[in-house]
Amino acid sequence: MRFTKDHEWVRLDGDVATVGITGYAAEQLGDVVFVEVPDVGKSVKAGDGFAVVESVKAASDVYAPVAGEVVEANGELSGAPETVNADPTGAGWFAKLKVSDPSEVDALMDQSAYDAYLATL
Repeated sequence: MRFTKDHEWVRLDGDVATVGITGYAAEQLGDVVFVEVPDVGKSVKAGDGFAVVESVKAASDVYAPVAGEVVEANGELSGAPETVNADPTGAGWFAKLKVSDPSEVDALMDQSAYDAYLATL
């Protein structure tokens, strides 16, 4: 699993990356009340806002950590947005992207680098 400074996580399986937000992000948001996942077929560049998560505190964009095409979206979240809080790095995933360049994932932080980054916040 790799991480961004915007608190997204990526799990790469072949050329498909599953993307979600970290437990830290979910905790900072508070109770998630609405999730808008991207449409299948949408092309995104790294850094593009491609999903929205709303909580009782705020609405936030979720940014694509890598470039690719959305091949699957987690439609379960629309009816159960609290899943993002309950299992952010598991069932609370937002989308799966067919990655344009798998080496982009390698440029993201690993767990120890992300933990060190969190310690600076």
